[in-house]
Amino acid sequence: MNLAVGRVWSAALDLVLPHSCPSCEQLVAARGLFCGPCFGRITLISRPLCECCGAPFESRDQAGRFGLCADCTNDPPEFGRARAAFLYDEHSRGLVLGLKHADRTDLARTLAPFMVRAGAELLADAAFLVPVPLHWGRLIGRRYNQAALLAYEVRRLSARPVLVDGLVRQRATRSLGHMGHQERALELEGAFGVKEGRAIEITGRRVLLIDDVMTTGATVRGCAKALLAVGAASVDVLAVARVGRQKRGDQLF
Repeated sequence: MNLAVGRVWSAALDLVLPHSCPSCEQLVAARGLFCGPCFGRITLISRPLCECCGAPFESRDQAGRFGLCADCTNDPPEFGRARAAFLYDEHSRGLVLGLKHADRTDLARTLAPFMVRAGAELLADAAFLVPVPLHWGRLIGRRYNQAALLAYEVRRLSARPVLVDGLVRQRATRSLGHMGHQERALELEGAFGVKEGRAIEITGRRVLLIDDVMTTGATVRGCAKALLAVGAASVDVLAVARVGRQKRGDQLF
């Protein structure tokens, strides 16, 4: 089925099939819409925020020099700017995990418009989108890369091309879910590289990394480092959600 026929078929289905909220399955007016109560529980990230990592501030007074948080001031990341649509909390977690682990691939289409809104400035500057890669072993088990699905949906709304295999995961890594910042950084050291033959397309270009959730930033920092090493002009990051800056020991929650 070509793209044009697929769009016609999708539009026809929209006219005849009922639509449900992607979070609670209550009936809604159109595909991809949240019901009022579910939308009200999701925390959209907006300014004031760190101009580098995108972490939200409670007030502008929390911003340091140049509008940066303390972490970005003391340890500037390899990427230039990061933005996320939602705060990663009990309400957005189900959406992210549904896409990532529960075969809810339909959620990529639902979440992409929020990403485009949050990352409008980044998309305007980007030459192309590069999804954070999965290791081939994990990709076989999951059957899809959720970051790639998000990248294609963002492309549909922004007309920015996707370099889906720009990055590769060069070795398998352990699950990062319960690791703190330093543990994640060590686990991911050297884990990412640019696919052979793609460096020529990346050199001198502005790259926008696409991921599902940004926790400590170790993953996107590793990806950015690999892209910059082959000559990318800059690397920005766009995610569905990001963890806030509340800390308990070395673990972000």
